[in-house]
Amino acid sequence: MMKYLQKIGKSLMLPVAVLPAAGIMYGIGYWIDPNGWGANSVIAAFLIKAASAIIDQIPILFAIGVSVGMAREHDGTAALSGLVSFLMITTLLSTDAVAMFRGVDAALVPAAFGKIGNAFIGILSGIIGSSCYNGFKDTKLPDFLAFFSGKRCVAIVTAAVSIVVSLILYFVWPIVYAGLVAFGTAIIGLGPVGTGIYAMLNRALIPLGLHHALNAVFWFDTAGINDLGLFWSGADGAVKGVTGQYMTGFFPVMMFGLPAGALAMYHTAQTKKKKAVASLMLAGAMASFFTGITEPLEFSFMFLAPGLYLVHAVLTGISAMICTMLPFRLGFNFSAGFVDWFLSFKAPMAVNPWLIVPIGAVYAVVYYFVFRFVIQKFNLKTPGREDEEETEATERKIELSGDDYTAMAKIILKGLGGKENIKDFDYCATRIRVETVDYTLVDEKCIKDAKVAGIVRPAKNAVQVIVGPKVQFVYDEMKKLMQ
Repeated sequence: MMKYLQKIGKSLMLPVAVLPAAGIMYGIGYWIDPNGWGANSVIAAFLIKAASAIIDQIPILFAIGVSVGMAREHDGTAALSGLVSFLMITTLLSTDAVAMFRGVDAALVPAAFGKIGNAFIGILSGIIGSSCYNGFKDTKLPDFLAFFSGKRCVAIVTAAVSIVVSLILYFVWPIVYAGLVAFGTAIIGLGPVGTGIYAMLNRALIPLGLHHALNAVFWFDTAGINDLGLFWSGADGAVKGVTGQYMTGFFPVMMFGLPAGALAMYHTAQTKKKKAVASLMLAGAMASFFTGITEPLEFSFMFLAPGLYLVHAVLTGISAMICTMLPFRLGFNFSAGFVDWFLSFKAPMAVNPWLIVPIGAVYAVVYYFVFRFVIQKFNLKTPGREDEEETEATERKIELSGDDYTAMAKIILKGLGGKENIKDFDYCATRIRVETVDYTLVDEKCIKDAKVAGIVRPAKNAVQVIVGPKVQFVYDEMKKLMQ
């Protein structure tokens, strides 16, 4: 089950990767017309409307993205099936349709059905589409129905399954929706403390890859919060000084805190290992500051020093709590890095974005001294502080020149036990995810020779190699070697 949930999380990276395009168009549009939001400039209106076309259709993007990501061979047929499922479910369970089924006025239909076209249903539709594709893509029908054999029958099966699922959701969705709303309302009711709890859980769930499910409740319109969408659109429901509270607190951490923590890990590393640690920390810090991609840094100490990672999660929660109490609101389309900060300057719900500089500076100091104190006080084995027997791989590490993805792929493949030991493999934003035949053949020390950020073993035969933002290039080389 954990592996399956992680695969869903990985699949969400495909549609999420589209969001920066919306962020760029929104950002430029609001810079051109910061007061009228397109009313005073045709160019600004064009860009803002173009961005809205992406943000407003996130549920459909999730349905298609999850369908493709979860399907074997990532075939386009699965994408069509996911879309079919989403359209059927949202149509059959729309307010008007339910009112017709019940023979009542639309005003008497539960509010849950008015929110059926959300990210949660998009993900569910993607799962249905991909499952039907995986299960029926090789179906052989009798000769008189041969035209509908194989992949052509997938969408038909998806439609039938979606009808059954819609029938179940007819009774279940109001309960699920009420639960999501209750959870979101409870967090909102706690004020800054609730925001802090959410941010802390967001970081705490990253090792399991389940933080995406939590984000769907607060960032998108799953339970009526829609923090991300409302921040950029300024639509009805957005409140200046409130909207954006579930994103703002991540900026001080990702732009300043984690890079400062990386500096603390470098300063506390053993002298003879500082050169190797410097390259790892610098690359991770740059990715965190500019793009908000934190996994290369987080996975470098997440499993070496889990206590330090817990401190990081708590500090993230505190950041969110403090930022909620201040007249300070920022938002992102991808993650809380410099690029999204700059683009959100003129967003409708942005409040004092310049405050990131003093707040970030303070948080950099906090992260540096807290990380340094905790590392030294408890003698944590952060990068460069491992015992000698734990760093055998480091001492025999192969020298890689620049971005030699082929060499990295060869080392990783060797460490995984060779191509005969790989049952299935894929990649997400920063990780190569592998399912092995024999887990005993995996040599983690060998894999670390490829200068990867970390290795995760979430299940007996599952291995996740944390490469970083350039993971696709290493994956492509591995795919060539596998062939």
